Amino acid sequence: MSESVKKGRFPVSVPFIIANEGAERFSFYGMRSILATFLVAQFFNPSMNPALQTVAEAKANEATHFFVSLAYALPFVGGIAADWFFGKYKVILYISVVYCFGHLFLALFEQDLTMFQYGLLLIAVGAGGIKSCVSANLGDQFDESNRHLMSKIYGWFYFAINSGSVLSTILIPLIYANYGAKWAFGIPGIFMALATIIFFAGRKRYVRVPPSGVNRNNFVFISLYALFNMGKKEKGRSVLDVAKKKYLSEKVEDVKSVYRVLAVFCFIPVFWAMWDQNLSEWVLQATKLDRTIFGFQLLPEQIQTVNPFFLLVFIPVFNYLVYPFFDRLGLKTTPLRRIGAGLVLTLASFTIIALLQTEIDGGAHPTVWWQILAYVILSAAEVLVSITGLEYAYTQAPKSMKSTMTAIWLLTTALGNLFTALVNKSISAGGFFSQFHGAGYYWFFIALLGSTILVYLLVTPFLQESKPGSRVSDEDELLVASQSHGQ
Repeated sequence: MSESVKKGRFPVSVPFIIANEGAERFSFYGMRSILATFLVAQFFNPSMNPALQTVAEAKANEATHFFVSLAYALPFVGGIAADWFFGKYKVILYISVVYCFGHLFLALFEQDLTMFQYGLLLIAVGAGGIKSCVSANLGDQFDESNRHLMSKIYGWFYFAINSGSVLSTILIPLIYANYGAKWAFGIPGIFMALATIIFFAGRKRYVRVPPSGVNRNNFVFISLYALFNMGKKEKGRSVLDVAKKKYLSEKVEDVKSVYRVLAVFCFIPVFWAMWDQNLSEWVLQATKLDRTIFGFQLLPEQIQTVNPFFLLVFIPVFNYLVYPFFDRLGLKTTPLRRIGAGLVLTLASFTIIALLQTEIDGGAHPTVWWQILAYVILSAAEVLVSITGLEYAYTQAPKSMKSTMTAIWLLTTALGNLFTALVNKSISAGGFFSQFHGAGYYWFFIALLGSTILVYLLVTPFLQESKPGSRVSDEDELLVASQSHGQ
């Protein structure tokens, strides 16, 4: 009977959401693709004085990572605003307008650092504010009659994300090189305006889940209550059990499961502290490489296109070839093992970058093919760490806390970028980390990750693995992928 009522049609609102996401990702990745090189050339070392270059690049990296950190911290706020007060539609629409003004500031004030930074702030608010709402809003459009079509739609949603990313990182650097910063930042702004118009055009077709109001039985309230009342803890009981006097017992147990997942998540910020450098530090390194490929001279900002391309290739390769191969050998590819392998691959990719930088520091002009190899390895690491990590959160978190876990997952990106920003701030100010310059900068992060991997190997035997049968559904797996790489 249930089969007979299934619909073979997609919700009419879906094309608007997918087109909106593709245009929004084009705008975000487009401006970010040239951000680090632009900041150096326009504000921090316009004379290209070699003596100022190290400090200039550190300042550019600092600004870029602070921007990314804010963009990935705000989804927690955006999700709460949507779920408790305004609903997803209003948050996406209103914050998109803020997003558009941010792009406008970048285009109009490309010669005014203060106003340009205000533009980055507005974009961070816009991108972060809607990030936790868009994919969930897509899922809201389905009901039991057409839920079987969700995996296909999330596939197109993920395709839109990566299409926007790839196209923008190819085209915007060309526009920047040939027409200047005003157009290079203006065109992503036009795409964001287009994304907002497309989303607004579908307003009468959306299924709108109303806000639920303030839910006091949530992770934050329960955790804070337990923290401030930990003196009331009974012997042999968890600190969180104190909250059962005021909050629902099952919700307190749900919060406990979130903290078990956080034991894994605490190893993830160092991954993002390094991964996000491929969109800033690696781009600046590419300016010093021989970028001739098959007779074509690539722009330094275009090399990063390798990452989303190989990510799309590696997702099916790992899911249908690599994981089953090791499972057949008896080496079960559990989430914790995948994450550990991904951290090792990240270490390998940065080792290539460090050796490449050593050559540059010695006055050589090495080929960009070595950096491309590092990108390929880093893309494999992203599949193993990023997608697996969020999937681990989905399978381990209780149903009532899955949105919370997604927001916390995004916070690991924020923390990682915050750390990298602070390191670069110290370098630009001549502080402690200024001793790590050139290849030494990358070797510092390699040592940091190496230490993290050692601790991870010691701790993971005591961490909880995914439960049998807790595998996510096809549509949730694609949602995991879109949340993971919707960078």
